[in-house]
Amino acid sequence: MPIDFPNSPANGATFSTGDKTWQFDGVSWVLVASNASIGNSAITEAKIASGAVTADKIGALAVTTGKIDSNAVTAGKIASNAVTEGKIDASAVTSAKIAAGAVVEAGIAANAVTTGKLGTDVQLGYRNVVINGAMQIAQRGTSVSGITTSGYRTVDRFQFQVGTMGTWTQTVETDAPFAAAGMNKSVKVLCTTADASPAAGDLVAFVQRIEGQNLQQFLKGADSAKQFTLTFWVKSNVTGTYIAELLDADNTRQVSAAYTVSASGTWEKKTITFPADTTGAFNNDNDLSLTVAWWLGAGTNFTSGTLQTTWVSTVTANRAVGQTNLAAATNNYWQITGVQLEAGSVATPFEFEDFSTTLRKCERYFEKTYEQGVNPAAATNVGFVGAGGPDGVANFYAFPTWRYRTEKRATPTVTIYDIAGNSARITTWQSGFSTNNVTPDNGNWTNGTTAHAVLENGAISGFYYQAVSSAEL
Repeated sequence: MPIDFPNSPANGATFSTGDKTWQFDGVSWVLVASNASIGNSAITEAKIASGAVTADKIGALAVTTGKIDSNAVTAGKIASNAVTEGKIDASAVTSAKIAAGAVVEAGIAANAVTTGKLGTDVQLGYRNVVINGAMQIAQRGTSVSGITTSGYRTVDRFQFQVGTMGTWTQTVETDAPFAAAGMNKSVKVLCTTADASPAAGDLVAFVQRIEGQNLQQFLKGADSAKQFTLTFWVKSNVTGTYIAELLDADNTRQVSAAYTVSASGTWEKKTITFPADTTGAFNNDNDLSLTVAWWLGAGTNFTSGTLQTTWVSTVTANRAVGQTNLAAATNNYWQITGVQLEAGSVATPFEFEDFSTTLRKCERYFEKTYEQGVNPAAATNVGFVGAGGPDGVANFYAFPTWRYRTEKRATPTVTIYDIAGNSARITTWQSGFSTNNVTPDNGNWTNGTTAHAVLENGAISGFYYQAVSSAEL
């Protein structure tokens, strides 16, 4: 059939009819395309030589998103080295182009995220406001039995609270989740006298108390307040529901959360994100602002309400609702290590510190003259504080000063011992002989946040003593 081309076409004009297209080259019409000439399966990957299609053979506008089917490009069609950093424009990948669930932990290579690739607003150090979370420091000792009252017993900065609810032994253990978390030590509380039916006001808890000036990064009380993320490893022979709590001492507010010990005698990692609190700022001072508590048992005064999972003014009945009673039977135990509390909703890896850094942090609250590993009140003259002078001089005044390695949080309470371990006593020296169990002069003690001294006078050559200094919250 003859084709009726347009009369007097311009150079470059095109004309289509049916499945064919012609272009006028200034002299005649030339066939440039025929859709019927290429079948759906005429061009396949196997018919294209590996180097046939190159970037320089493709026009700048030849490939657009509108010309690519939604499922045309899949991971299986992209060679492993086809996409490199050099082929991606700086502005090509933006947060708006990444689906909410597109990036998951399993999709990130182990070495893909490095310090150099993190923004300057990512806090890499000093994230953990809990001190001694790896349970490395235990200046008071590693084992205490017969516990029936509250106090600091073994690991530094953690207080064991007991309110007429059983008898307990607290120990520092080498049983810890090393392979899973790098922990070498844990603290364990063991029930030795049970209280299966606690009175209304009874309680058992393991806590850390934190001063306000260490908590300002949470922005508590501000519109931009941050969440509190608590991470820890726990092990117990008693499965069930346990309660963790944050207690704001400055504003009398609290929030609780339940966690479950699922398997008996097994280390389990727990992560709890407490909500932000836009009411009530932490005081920026050296006093108690926040208590982090792990409940182990509670009477009805603490359990008769509804568990409070958002920040409110403290209601005692709502603090520990649902708490398992660890004191229900003897030999029940609970262990903990790897404790971290940080600002924000992300639980980052545990922040390990060198031993000396953690020790200095602990010594802000408790310090001793004794060597590490030697319990206070031990009979030893290693590390003593002392002063001496001429032998046998009447009314000789000695004024030995213990200068702290770390300035204390506040003016501390100091307890002195003679070298035999007798409390509130000193050891004197005269004419080559030492005498223990000597009472120092009353009122001749000086104390501060940086040093402590004892004054003694008499016909002595000198005296010496051991001591502990406590400025706990």
